[in-house]
Amino acid sequence: MADKKDLTRPPTTAGNPASMVDSFLAEAKRLGPLAGNAPRARLVFALDATMSRQPTWDLACRVQGEMFAAASEAGGLSVQLVYFRGFGECRASRWVADPRALTELMTKINCQGGQTQIGRVLRHVRTEASQTPVKVLVYVGDAMEEPIDDLCAVAGELGLLGAKAFMFHEGHDPDAARAFQEIARLSGGAYARFDAGAPHTLSELLRAAATYATSGVEGLARLSASNAQAHALLTTINERKP
Repeated sequence: MADKKDLTRPPTTAGNPASMVDSFLAEAKRLGPLAGNAPRARLVFALDATMSRQPTWDLACRVQGEMFAAASEAGGLSVQLVYFRGFGECRASRWVADPRALTELMTKINCQGGQTQIGRVLRHVRTEASQTPVKVLVYVGDAMEEPIDDLCAVAGELGLLGAKAFMFHEGHDPDAARAFQEIARLSGGAYARFDAGAPHTLSELLRAAATYATSGVEGLARLSASNAQAHALLTTINERKP
């Protein structure tokens, strides 16, 4: 499919975790921003697309346009969709500057059973940010099934590259909560929990993350007057300032 790059390892490398990562990074290096007058701010929108996630995936399809709406007054936003599902499948889309294009990409994807691949997502963002700055990683998920120390090491690297991870956690899984909070802290981003039964919360979170990507703390502060989630994220970010 022309709209996506397959970041999944070739079948011939099955059983070799190092080859899986190498393949992912090799494909990621071939990705680039759209030609022409692409928006300045870049945001990676990453989602867990394993089987339990279908209701939230559908919700994200409906509300993801809030990111673009929030960024429009500050010069717009360029978004790349990254997702994982099934047995070792992980893909990244082209960069898009139109919410309709992202919706079209997302509606073609069905969730499949599998384990989390958050490490792959973080390493992909690290590769992207080392080539062209990425302001924000938005990650939406409900579980974590990987060594937390490995994730935290890459999260720290993202922080050094200026890529802030906004980790949005559906549900109450304690392992996921602990990992997401550490990833957010080490990258300089923020953590928030939401319930898929309350779509307004995720909508506000995406709007807040995009505002931060395009306008920084100042923009988030302005938004916080009318957006409760923006206020909570701003409080977390300000608490980390020396």
